Amino acid sequence: MTTRTWSFFRAGGVDQVKLNTGADLAALHQLDQKLWVSLACPAKGIEFDARTLELMDGDKDGRIRAPELVAAVQWAASVLKSVDELTKGASELPLTAIREDHDEGRHLAQAARRVLEGAGKAGAAALSVVDASSGVKAFDALPFNGDGAVPAESLTDADARKAAEDLLACVGGTPDRSGKTGFNAAGVEGFFGDVTAHLGWLKKAEGSSDVLPLKDATAAAYAAYAAVKTKVDDYFARCRVAAFDARALAAVQRDEKEFLSLAAKEISLSAAEFKEFPLAHVGAQKPLPLKTGLNPAWAGAVATFAASAVTPLVGERAELTEAEWLKLGARLDAYAAWQAEKAGVRVEKLGPARLKELATGKHREALEKALAQEKEQEVVANALVNLEKLVRYNRDLLALANNFVSFRNFYTRAGMATFQAGTLFLDQRSVDLCLRVEDAGKHAALAPLSGCYLAYCDCTRPASGEKMTIVAAFTNGDSDNLMVGRNGLFYDRAGKDWDATITKIVDNPISIRQAFFTPYKKLLRFVEDQINKRAAAADAANTDKLTTVASDVAAADAAKPPPEPHKKFDVGTIAALGVAVGGITAALGGILGALFGLGIWMPLGVGGVLLGISLPSMAIAYLKLRRRNLAPLLDANGWAINARALLNVPLGRSLTRLAVLPPGSSRDVSDPFAEQKRPWRTLTVAALFLLLVVGWYVGKLDAYLPGPAKSVTVLGSLAPAAPVAPVAPAAAPAAAPAPPAK
Repeated sequence: MTTRTWSFFRAGGVDQVKLNTGADLAALHQLDQKLWVSLACPAKGIEFDARTLELMDGDKDGRIRAPELVAAVQWAASVLKSVDELTKGASELPLTAIREDHDEGRHLAQAARRVLEGAGKAGAAALSVVDASSGVKAFDALPFNGDGAVPAESLTDADARKAAEDLLACVGGTPDRSGKTGFNAAGVEGFFGDVTAHLGWLKKAEGSSDVLPLKDATAAAYAAYAAVKTKVDDYFARCRVAAFDARALAAVQRDEKEFLSLAAKEISLSAAEFKEFPLAHVGAQKPLPLKTGLNPAWAGAVATFAASAVTPLVGERAELTEAEWLKLGARLDAYAAWQAEKAGVRVEKLGPARLKELATGKHREALEKALAQEKEQEVVANALVNLEKLVRYNRDLLALANNFVSFRNFYTRAGMATFQAGTLFLDQRSVDLCLRVEDAGKHAALAPLSGCYLAYCDCTRPASGEKMTIVAAFTNGDSDNLMVGRNGLFYDRAGKDWDATITKIVDNPISIRQAFFTPYKKLLRFVEDQINKRAAAADAANTDKLTTVASDVAAADAAKPPPEPHKKFDVGTIAALGVAVGGITAALGGILGALFGLGIWMPLGVGGVLLGISLPSMAIAYLKLRRRNLAPLLDANGWAINARALLNVPLGRSLTRLAVLPPGSSRDVSDPFAEQKRPWRTLTVAALFLLLVVGWYVGKLDAYLPGPAKSVTVLGSLAPAAPVAPVAPAAAPAAAPAPPAK
């Protein structure tokens, strides 16, 4: 066997095979399955032709596994003249593409021509998916369609149809391709086997006085006997104990206290409260009374037993001895043994007369003849099913392979992958990575391992009552306005729109940009929370004070001593506050000093401070974004992902697109509802800022700033407040020479 030379492309951090030609598909069984991106996918719940997946699912377990995909490719290649036909993705298959040099291909070609003739397209050169499916449905609706099951309605003979209806009513049937329930060979065998067995069982009792001592009344007699048997046996056993030792008589009669405890309560007319007590008053060798002296809870059952069994078998009696009881039981126990051997219970409801009619053999012969007609159509039926399979495989196999063996559609963004359910529009974004979810709780247990920001949404269409759940992966933008309860609009792959509401969020980083601002947002939220808490506490305190003052004023008493003067601030508290303020000031001064000490590099210093604050958050987000993985999302939906299908930042940006104005759009920036501008505020802030800058420049603020931040330190000799170097005094002019003496 020649080994195929494969071509791969790199996507999602994984080398994925390229499947372009028929030769690639035909050699798929040679590709090491360790190189497959997926090894199994669900047969339902993905965006792919459901009928194609149903035909491919050989074991009908609801999953498509790698061997089933390989088998589908190899079978299609074996009945086509050229495997390259599979790469066209055409919805029509030319009849000339089918191999007719072997039986299977010849049957397929014949079935294709038959379908085209039935569709009024005799002589057509190609068979479409629609024609093949319609041909299968039309054949399935026929009385005999080769699936091995025959509905009763398919039989034209009235006696045979009645026999088939009896069979289905007694032993059940199997679904026919038409959707009706029909009988099959196993059902016929089982039904007529039960008929024979039940008639044989009935024959054992015919003319037997031992089995049916009262003939048709024996069943009622035995039922009455069985209803009291345990209680009568108990009665005679107690009588035997009393005969053995008179001292036991009181014990077997039940204690008087038990009667007293029940008599103290309300007793029903049937006296059911005494059901556990003896059947009658116990005595040594005492017979069982049948009319008087009975436990009222059992009086009715004993009366029925006496009328149905005792009188017909023993004679009219007012009481029954133990010997008579045992003899009567022996006669009825033979009936019980016969009942235990009952065979063919499923057909008993038809009655002996109908069973004897069915046992003549002609009805079985009629049903077996119908099954033979059904068998004759099996070859045609299989050919039609295989024909539909071939036409669908011809259209779908390459597309499925490129969404199974590799995720080519997903990573090239040429179209949506089979697992993408549609697009969610929410928060000025469109999210393409949306998956259907059958069990949100089970899915959410595994999906967070993907590292994606996930929003589970309940989707509904009120007009039709349809509902479904999706999970959307937000891979671009930020999460500021994403929260449980927000509403959006979801478009499925068929273009239908659904109302979508977020029900659960799995929080993970979305972008580096969001991570940069996260520390500041957290700080602002913390400050806001603290302010809100303090304001709420202060408001509550003020309310309490007002309430207290009002109560005190209302309850004021002249004798009440004057209130104590307010306590002054504690000196220790003031000192502690001073130390804290001093520490904060020193720290702030150190930071400002370091920044101002940079001179003209001060902007870089500010940027460094900001970066130092945001860098840890950005680093964590970067590491998490690099690990975003599609595999857990799909595994949670029943896939068997065989690789790390990564979702990097560029791919994430393409999967979640932000709102942008179309090219060439114009914007009218005037907003009639914009807040009114107040330039004096801006001017005031600018004037104050300018004043501070000038004050610092001329040195007026140096007295309040740390050394490195003073203008004379930053600007040096250029600062107006810089000290002037002292000027050395000029040398005194030399004294003029004295005039000569005269």
